[in-house]
Amino acid sequence: MFAYYLDLAIRSLRRNRMLTALMVIAIAVGIGASMTTLTVMHLLSGDPLPGRSDHLFYAQVDGNPEPGNYHEPLDKLDYRSAVDLWSAKRADRQAIVAQSPVRLNQPDSTKPALRLTMLSTTSDFFAMFAVPFRYGNPWTAQDDERRSRVAVISDDLNAKLFGGANSVGKTLRLRNNDVRIIGVLAPWRPSPQFYQVAGGRFAQGDTADYYTRPEDVMTPFETGLEVNDGNFQQFTCWHLPSRPGHLQNSDCAWLGLWVELGDASKVTAYRRFLDDYAQQQKILGRIVRPQNTRLRSLMQWLDYNGVVPSDVRLQTWLAFGFLSICLFNTIGLLLAKFLRRSGEFGVRRALGASRHAVFAQCLVEAGVVGLLGGFGGWLLTLFGLWMIRHQPVPFADLVHLDTSMFAVTFVLAIATSLLAGLLPAVRASRVAPGLQLKTL
Repeated sequence: MFAYYLDLAIRSLRRNRMLTALMVIAIAVGIGASMTTLTVMHLLSGDPLPGRSDHLFYAQVDGNPEPGNYHEPLDKLDYRSAVDLWSAKRADRQAIVAQSPVRLNQPDSTKPALRLTMLSTTSDFFAMFAVPFRYGNPWTAQDDERRSRVAVISDDLNAKLFGGANSVGKTLRLRNNDVRIIGVLAPWRPSPQFYQVAGGRFAQGDTADYYTRPEDVMTPFETGLEVNDGNFQQFTCWHLPSRPGHLQNSDCAWLGLWVELGDASKVTAYRRFLDDYAQQQKILGRIVRPQNTRLRSLMQWLDYNGVVPSDVRLQTWLAFGFLSICLFNTIGLLLAKFLRRSGEFGVRRALGASRHAVFAQCLVEAGVVGLLGGFGGWLLTLFGLWMIRHQPVPFADLVHLDTSMFAVTFVLAIATSLLAGLLPAVRASRVAPGLQLKTL
């Protein structure tokens, strides 16, 4: 019967092409607007590490020496706290992260130096966050301890400097220091970039925005401090450092600490360790509020920082409001269309068709309209996302339509059209056949 209803639907839509076009356009525009904003919301609020995020935590200790009733610790750690916690090795893995701009070129090259972003971190970073490699490998824990002059570079930088070839073993000059490339990342773009989030944003200083690209150069933590000393950016300072950018011995918070904990008992033990550390530092006179420690999971940390911009949330609500307007317009058009065919439905009922059969026929027709509207909405969604990619917003390069959102586009379109067709289909199925036959 479905094939028969589908044939009837196609014939009916062909007979009233202008009305069909209006319904399809109404659904397509509503779907296009809502799916564009919903896709952006989906990409910005998604889990960047599915299956791993529940075991990754961001550690906080309140190192602010100022008296006062502060309910939350700072989003970053001072150098001493970060290194103390990392050196204790109380987690399965742990990684300190610090970002800084760096001047980079190739030794003996006549090309001008590039100003890029460098990540100074520890060796566990790559395993914790499942960072993919194209060539070579990350450095080891021994490289962290020895402050080895080694680096891992991004796929983009490798393509720019070496044409995409295997550059392991080549030399880079960071400021005035030579480092040896030991690894090249495969294309890697966390969505969102989670490990630098702080203060409700994904970056700091003059590179601040909500969504930044992964750094082009990564070095062992202490190595980065040595080769790029003076260029690190503080999150906040209680007293300005004696030399700007020299933060190791300053009263500044500027480092992030991520830990990996395999089960609930380890999470509980690490929270206790943070509390004990804060109490110890209070005795030493360095910490004022030892109760202000936090250990948030990756997704809790992103939620706490509100990583989805408020304007994106507002636009999503407005788009779905617009979709509801399109839905009501479609209801009116379908109602007018079905009521104009009362005679046809009356004849079908007189020939033995049940109310259920007429109802199903109308819903199939509404579903075909939704399918056509979904195709149009898909095209409009692609256009909308293309427009966003050309806007001066920090998350522009993240925006794309993945497989799941492609499926949602058509599901939403068909569901919308079926919902719009319910009332008209009920009205059409209740047509009195006798009355309609008298008027023929």
